[in-house]
Amino acid sequence: MVVMVVMGRIAAAHGIRGLVKIQPFTEHVDSLLDYPTWWIGHEHGPWREVEVDQREAHGKTLVAQLPDCPDRTAAEKLKGLLIAVPRSSLPQQGEGEYYWSDLIGLAVVNEAGVTLGTVANLLETGANEVLSVKGDSGEMLIPFVAQAIRRVDLKNSTIHVDWSADYLR
Repeated sequence: MVVMVVMGRIAAAHGIRGLVKIQPFTEHVDSLLDYPTWWIGHEHGPWREVEVDQREAHGKTLVAQLPDCPDRTAAEKLKGLLIAVPRSSLPQQGEGEYYWSDLIGLAVVNEAGVTLGTVANLLETGANEVLSVKGDSGEMLIPFVAQAIRRVDLKNSTIHVDWSADYLR
């Protein structure tokens, strides 16, 4: 079985010629451009492999021309689909390093055992990355630094943090 890593989501149609706008889930906007073959589909499938002829960075998003997408109407039907690549095609991470896509969707639990929510996205601030955690009481931003992040447990899909539920949101 091929393990896939979600690298982005088709956010919208772009123009009238079938281009799609992609919101990348990667640290660097252009990381997905390194892969000429993408898999597109829904979180729980089905997935299909596509060769991407045209792809480029466009501000904080990507723009791509996917096969069998000749016009805006076809591109609009792809909105919301995820884009993934095989895990085996990604470079190995060092100890304590994580792909952003590995962190999205993980539960965030503080030292008191309170679940604060799940990671919806990561933000690049220049100084450090920030987890955008969505929970019952809205969005909470937690800096991805050693003082706040105690342990990332990919096996149990959890990030343990030193962060109180009543900190400023």
